[in-house]
Amino acid sequence: MGEHAVVYGQPAIAVPVAGLRARATVTAAPAGSGIVLVARDLGTTWRIESANQQISQSEALPFVVAHTLRHLGVLGTPDLRIELTSDLPVASGLGSSAAVAVALIRALAGHFDRCLEPAAVSALAFEAERLQHGTPSGIDNTVVAYEQPVWFVRGQGMETFTVGQPLRLLIGDTGLTSSTREVVGDVRAAWQGEPARYEALFAAIGQVSHLARQAIEQGDLPALGRLLSENHGLLQELGVSCSELDRLVAAATSAGALGAKLSGAGRGGNMIALVEPETSDAVAAALRATRARQVVATEVA
Repeated sequence: MGEHAVVYGQPAIAVPVAGLRARATVTAAPAGSGIVLVARDLGTTWRIESANQQISQSEALPFVVAHTLRHLGVLGTPDLRIELTSDLPVASGLGSSAAVAVALIRALAGHFDRCLEPAAVSALAFEAERLQHGTPSGIDNTVVAYEQPVWFVRGQGMETFTVGQPLRLLIGDTGLTSSTREVVGDVRAAWQGEPARYEALFAAIGQVSHLARQAIEQGDLPALGRLLSENHGLLQELGVSCSELDRLVAAATSAGALGAKLSGAGRGGNMIALVEPETSDAVAAALRATRARQVVATEVA
């Protein structure tokens, strides 16, 4: 809850998605081979000749490696082979870039027998998020690093809170990729052109987040469902939804979901629906019938 508005100081809520993981393994490589980073899902291999080399915007993963090694105080360029895989679809609003960054950071720290606290992991991952997304809120790296439901206000850090009743969520994938950097940039340009209108929308989204936290803590699922749908409507007004997302949201609510909304930057990626045990199968079937590429079920307790 609270996408886009969180960039402008409003609160947001995020929860970890159990069962979808990014995984990194680090092993010693032959002497003189340098650092080889293999991203199997992307079909890409990078060779990092120096931990101090300049990294471009398109090379966020090598940046994570070099930045983490500097943070760990690793001298020179160690000989390493790093292999990375991920269950999360890329550019889809599920925080895949943050998950991959956190996996790399933890794997590198473990290889050098270092234990990093979640706050340090989150801070390192945030630097990669900035490289990829321009002006990220910081919520993705925070919820992934802590693996807990969080209440987040930019500049004030994060706060965990109690879930009064388990939340059953279905995640529907449009199959469309979306650039967070571009969408966030478009919202910023629109805000600069009509500041009063967009600040009112951001404030309304922030109010929805406040009410949603109360509903989650009280276990009031019907109220939370209504707020999810209200949040989606406000994101539509911001111009960050798309016809594919809107169709999946409508299909979910028509099939019995308590509420539904897009997730992440928008204009593609995923939507989420809040369901009850007796409606979960029907909503999942409706999402598939509306051409969701994938439907993932998860529970937040």
